Amino acid sequence: MSILTLFVVIPVLMLFGLWLARNIEQVRGVMVAGSSCLLALSAWLTIDFISQRAAGNEAEMLYTFSTVWFAPLHISYAVGVDGISVVMLLLSSIIVFTGTFASWKLQPLTKEFFMWFTLLSTGVYGFFISIDLFTMFMFYEVALIPMYLLIGFWGSGRKEYAAMKLTLMLMGGSALIIIGLVGIYFFSGAQTMNLLEIAHQTGGAHAIPVAVQKVLFPFVFIGFGVLGALFPFHTWSPIGHGCAPTSVSMLHAGVLMKLGGYGCFRIAMFLLPEAAQQLAWVFLILTTISVVYGAFSACVQTDLKFINAYSSVSHCGLVLFALLMMTKTACTGAILQMLSHGLMTALFFALIGMIYGRTHTRDIRQLGGLMKIMPFLSVGYVIAGLANLGLPGFSGFIAEMTIFVGSFENNDTFHRCCTIIACTSIVVTAVYILRTVGFILFEKVKKPEYEKLTDATWDERFTVCCLIFCVAALGSFPLWASNVIDGGVAAVLSNIIG
Repeated sequence: MSILTLFVVIPVLMLFGLWLARNIEQVRGVMVAGSSCLLALSAWLTIDFISQRAAGNEAEMLYTFSTVWFAPLHISYAVGVDGISVVMLLLSSIIVFTGTFASWKLQPLTKEFFMWFTLLSTGVYGFFISIDLFTMFMFYEVALIPMYLLIGFWGSGRKEYAAMKLTLMLMGGSALIIIGLVGIYFFSGAQTMNLLEIAHQTGGAHAIPVAVQKVLFPFVFIGFGVLGALFPFHTWSPIGHGCAPTSVSMLHAGVLMKLGGYGCFRIAMFLLPEAAQQLAWVFLILTTISVVYGAFSACVQTDLKFINAYSSVSHCGLVLFALLMMTKTACTGAILQMLSHGLMTALFFALIGMIYGRTHTRDIRQLGGLMKIMPFLSVGYVIAGLANLGLPGFSGFIAEMTIFVGSFENNDTFHRCCTIIACTSIVVTAVYILRTVGFILFEKVKKPEYEKLTDATWDERFTVCCLIFCVAALGSFPLWASNVIDGGVAAVLSNIIG
């Protein structure tokens, strides 16, 4: 049994512990203990992975394990990780851990909320460790389904509409994915669902006729792209984030949307390489639109969550944009962008939730003077904003620079024009970040009752400090993450472009 199975076993034990819990203190204890174990496990896995690579272990996947589930269709519980998976597990653990403290005072039905929250995280962990197509899809669905209740019951605003729209669009994407996966399985010989075996065996991915690949690739790429906020299938994202409770927004934008980019790279491009090369230009146009459109849309929003949601459309579009450039530097930048955006957007949504909990509004036109009233949260918001617009020293700078440098390595006019257009989003991002900071922090106080508001409590300070530390650490010391990611990116790209 692989150590990776603990990433599924621990959340299942957390669910059992939550079910047995009889009061809110026990619920909190289970969540803190479980999320701490997951964070420690992911940290140990990262360190051990680095040490094994340094010792010369060049296997494509480490910690592999496989056992047959359903022999007639060659379905197995197969797990393994490379550098990409390892950093995604670390990101997920950080968000689950900080999300627990961000929901410390959540009411009502705290126990039930954390049970659904834990089930969602189970799907996320399972997806990142799986290398069997059926198992990946199963965990993918486990991660999506709880969103309906988490938003529909514990959300705010038009929560029922948001939950329904999000669920229908993501289920529509899932339908496209399953069509693509079944097609890959049968046209690759129907002998295995292990994605590594499909990619490398005789009669595998490269033996799928190019004409068939060109049919299957849009199904898989668009299916995962819906979750990755690919234009024009992004419309669920702003309303979903806007109505979700704080920790759900953190996990959703910080981790769940990364399943989209991960699936596009690990499945669509890896298993359908010829189609990826021939059709990349179509999706490159769409992702370029996502990057610029998301940034401009954020400029005209007045709701703090919608500003961050459209910012996420732009930044997640940048992930897909970089992957489609198919250079090692750009793809490494895409994974760094997943890490960076996951941490930054979790920090943003945590701070927005804390501000909303006190002022009961997210409208920037009704907020003002918060720097004087709640300085800790205000400084945290400024740091998050500077990281988001790419200030050197924070994670956003290194991720975006890696993407743009790698994208410009393509020396044809089309790719370089797309790169230049995408670069304009940096300026637009600065506009909406500085505009928002000016509105809510430095203008005069709009309502007298705001003068009596309190600053962050201990649990909120702990959440914010953890995320700021991670954003600054990744921005100041990015080389370790880049080195971990490089091997996984190189292995996928070697199958795509040879």
